[in-house]
Amino acid sequence: MLRKSTALISVVVLLTAMGYAKAANSPSPRMAAMMSASLPDWTQRFIAVKHKLEIVATDSQQTDPAKPVVVQPGPPGKPSRTLPPSTRATLPPRSRADAEFMQGMIMHHSQAVEMTALISSHTENKDLRLLGARISSSQSDEIKFIQRWLAARGERVPMAMPGMSDMDISREPLALMPGMLTPEQMKALRKAKGAEFDHLFLTGMIQHHDGALTMVKDLFDTAGAGQDADLFNFATDADNTQRAEIRIMQAMLEKKSLEEKR
Repeated sequence: MLRKSTALISVVVLLTAMGYAKAANSPSPRMAAMMSASLPDWTQRFIAVKHKLEIVATDSQQTDPAKPVVVQPGPPGKPSRTLPPSTRATLPPRSRADAEFMQGMIMHHSQAVEMTALISSHTENKDLRLLGARISSSQSDEIKFIQRWLAARGERVPMAMPGMSDMDISREPLALMPGMLTPEQMKALRKAKGAEFDHLFLTGMIQHHDGALTMVKDLFDTAGAGQDADLFNFATDADNTQRAEIRIMQAMLEKKSLEEKR
């Protein structure tokens, strides 16, 4: 009975000491000092040791952060694998088709911008002017993006300039990208005015946009191509934009046809 009482008293004293230890860590230094002074020596030593252990534990958490966990998903029906923290992801090698696609898009977009530059002096059609401004702005911005993309990867960066769709620097005829207007078509567009210009512009730009869709399709049909994240986003955005603008231009042609029949 005496042993049980002694053990019980020891537990109570220990819990009391822990309570004092907690209080000793409170924001009031005066209260902590008063409590510590009223405790037996062994209790004060217990509080001191506990306080040091808490400091060590806190420092350990701050200076030894958990190492990152790299998990490799397993094949269907197979478990995942935990890889060492030193594991580094490796990107697939860039396809030559990526750079060729982007270089070709600069020439392709340049012709579209060249076509829209004719609108202000060749037609008064407000809807066509709005559409032309939209195409010119978006494709000019995309040319700048493509040039930055090519430069960052050490690839040849073609310069966008009026007439570059017909000739290269040596003034030799270039092979046209899909959908691009021939020199004869561009000549006819420059000569046209008013309603004739509107019709040639809309049909020509639809042809031009269809060619861009073909370029995107050819890119993604090429094994290993189109995996670069920036290029993938650009190509898919261009595809969506061109499809939407084709629908707009087709509607404009239908409206024009109905007006001419009245």
